[in-house]
Amino acid sequence: MPSFSEALRYWLKLGCISFGGPAGQIAIMHKELVEKRRWISDAHFLHALNFCMLLPGPEAQQLATYLGWRLHGAKGGIAAGALFVLPSVFILFGLSWLYMAGGHLPWLAAIFHGLLAAVIAVVAEAVLRIGKKALRSPALWCLAAASFIAIFFFHVSFVLIILTAALLGYFGPRRHFPVGKGHGAAKDGGATVVLTPVKAASWSRTLRICALCLTLWWLPVFALAAWLGWGSTQAQQGLFFSKAALVTFGGAYAVLPYVAQQAVETHGWLSHPQMMSGLALAETTPGPLIMVLQFVGFVGGWQHPGVLTPLAGATLGAVITTWVTFLPCFLFVFLGAPHIEKLGEQPRLSAALTAITAAVVGVILNLGVHFAQDALWPKTGGFDAFVAVLVIGAFIAMQRFKIGLMPVIGCCAVLGLVRHLSIP
Repeated sequence: MPSFSEALRYWLKLGCISFGGPAGQIAIMHKELVEKRRWISDAHFLHALNFCMLLPGPEAQQLATYLGWRLHGAKGGIAAGALFVLPSVFILFGLSWLYMAGGHLPWLAAIFHGLLAAVIAVVAEAVLRIGKKALRSPALWCLAAASFIAIFFFHVSFVLIILTAALLGYFGPRRHFPVGKGHGAAKDGGATVVLTPVKAASWSRTLRICALCLTLWWLPVFALAAWLGWGSTQAQQGLFFSKAALVTFGGAYAVLPYVAQQAVETHGWLSHPQMMSGLALAETTPGPLIMVLQFVGFVGGWQHPGVLTPLAGATLGAVITTWVTFLPCFLFVFLGAPHIEKLGEQPRLSAALTAITAAVVGVILNLGVHFAQDALWPKTGGFDAFVAVLVIGAFIAMQRFKIGLMPVIGCCAVLGLVRHLSIP
């Protein structure tokens, strides 16, 4: 059994190197914890991963939280889950401030102009990647198409689309919603650390966790409302992102259309181009991609500070958004953790997740179309041929030549700056 300090050093390291989105982060944990250190068996790791994929929220962060809990109890889970996101919290806060405070600088605007193309290419690549894995039957293709039509043309709520898909998968014929093979077969080879047996969950434990986590979750929201009023941007962000934390199935790309629909179109906290810039910044930092929500909170608080200064409003917006996004993850994991090893196969839940993933393909496509419209036909008028060419080049680089995300984003940013410097 590793010592708590040894595990703590690893969780801090993971938080600093966890680039590559959930797939890359999960791969890093598997290689280090299962293959190299052998703290967790392969079968146990995959069981935990399948459980975390059924929860709302970032599955990689929740997986780290569970593994930390399994090794060292509650303190281990809190340390692993918190350190997974803390480095990106501080990095993204600094980048968000630079984006807003330096928005009047032409060279900085040029860099973000180039990043728009990278974001569109990344979203398009995500649609293809997820679609290839998710759409394994005609019914799933139809579900993806229907979700796109519903949200793009009829502005149906993202939450309603996800709930409908889940019900169809749960109660529908199994042949229409085939369950995948998971993330690989369990291949236990060699000895692993012998973990302490898990105690059966009790009602008193469940009530204590619920009381503590719900108090920590909602106390800051009510405190903000008491201070600034329920109509303030920061209190509204606390409410909105608390609701978002309950419906973020399918990863960050799945929740982005919902956030864009509400934060941009309903609340007016930021614009679509600003949302795209936030996604680009979140892609370049370690930690879960859902950290883009912190950027949304920062920009919304900066542009609508109320009685506060822009920086104070932005800081409160970023802090409350991050708090209510990630604290529910600890609630979900700690409640379900004692049951993971007994979870086994749950065909109906797996079928519901399959249907949700198919619907997510449609809502991600909607996100990409909205982003492309705003970038290629800006409000200043005309067609932005530079962004169009850059999108095609970035997409080909990732899809055809398998160039990594970070080089593509960096290249697009540099080309945006070069174009600005070359124009007299």
